[in-house]
Amino acid sequence: MAKNRKDDHCAFCGRGNDEVELMLHGEDVCICSDCVTAANAQIQSILHPPIEKAIKTNGHIEGDLQLKKPSEIYDFLSQYVIGQDKAKKVLSVAVYNHYKRINNNAEELLEKSNILLVGPTGTGKTLLAKTIAKMLNVPFAIVDATILTEAGYVGEDVESILTRLLQDADYDVSKAEKGIVFIDEIDKIARKSDNPSITRDVSGEGVQQALLKIIEGSIVNVPPQGGRKHPEQKMIAVNTENILFICGGAFEGIERNIAQRLNTQVVGFEAQKNRTHIEKDNLIQYISPQDLRSYGLIPEIIGRLPVLTYLNPLDRDTLRAILVEPKNSLVKQYTELFRMDGKKLTLKPEVLDYIVDTSIEYKLGARGLRAICETIMLDKMYEAPTDSRKTITITLDYAKQKVMANAQLLNQVD
Repeated sequence: MAKNRKDDHCAFCGRGNDEVELMLHGEDVCICSDCVTAANAQIQSILHPPIEKAIKTNGHIEGDLQLKKPSEIYDFLSQYVIGQDKAKKVLSVAVYNHYKRINNNAEELLEKSNILLVGPTGTGKTLLAKTIAKMLNVPFAIVDATILTEAGYVGEDVESILTRLLQDADYDVSKAEKGIVFIDEIDKIARKSDNPSITRDVSGEGVQQALLKIIEGSIVNVPPQGGRKHPEQKMIAVNTENILFICGGAFEGIERNIAQRLNTQVVGFEAQKNRTHIEKDNLIQYISPQDLRSYGLIPEIIGRLPVLTYLNPLDRDTLRAILVEPKNSLVKQYTELFRMDGKKLTLKPEVLDYIVDTSIEYKLGARGLRAICETIMLDKMYEAPTDSRKTITITLDYAKQKVMANAQLLNQVD
């Protein structure tokens, strides 16, 4: 390095030795410490642009995790979910244990309590997971497993699951690493067949294999904008060790596997008496990991979902209660919508019974209640802002007329 001289000047800014803290010398050129710092900042901004400038986020999580006791979690769930007492109790304990493990830094001693919810469509699997995340004030993402494929094939990589969680956390990685991911339609990635095939099962067993490392807990490189991973794309490293995964699926037809297993275990006179205690109309309550394996889930993924619970099919009384009792029940929602237009909505009791009966007839579950209500209320909501009447009454004849006219649409509700 050349000797420091008083008449040296920075080749970039032109300042002399006496105007800067440090002057760096080359063979025939000098550069000051201020210009080095500015150049380094510019290089970093080009090579590693801030995510916030490149991506619009929808994050809304403010504040810290609010952990409650199992009984408090159960009571909170009961405000939004009618029935399903067993599922709510299992979820309350599993979630409490999971976040207790995090708060006490016991990750090495205690394993994660990932959860698998099994039950018919419209019984509240998604609502349970969403309500728990809302109560705990943690990032939450819902992902449909049907869009996932093995890496390298048309579809989405399993890492895209975490992209949505990052978005909900406004790209705060530390918050996202304590979030909840609900993987819906997990039954749709069941192994297609036990027989070997010349083609790869890229959307079935291939996805299950890819999910293993994420669900169990590992550091995963996540594309911040979603989609396919590319070598030139900047990745975000996310540790999934403390992310709670809740998987849900209808597992259509698994009752046959359960019935077969229960029958094969029935041997002798005493076993014949035990058979009388089996509720044949609700076999889903007897589900076990063995049934999931017979259905097509691989043993490795079953082992990473240790908490297994079920949701009962909704009977008539439960559906009727769902219409009016929850904190955000459908009747309360529509009453509020009409109130905003200065109208008072009145629903005859027989109309509520008719809505429930229609949902049962079309086998729509709780999700179908809203579709039926929309069918009945559409014209009234259209007319309400310009209608001079202050009270709007829905009668049974009016409800039947609207449902009959749109019966084809109800058949398409999933």
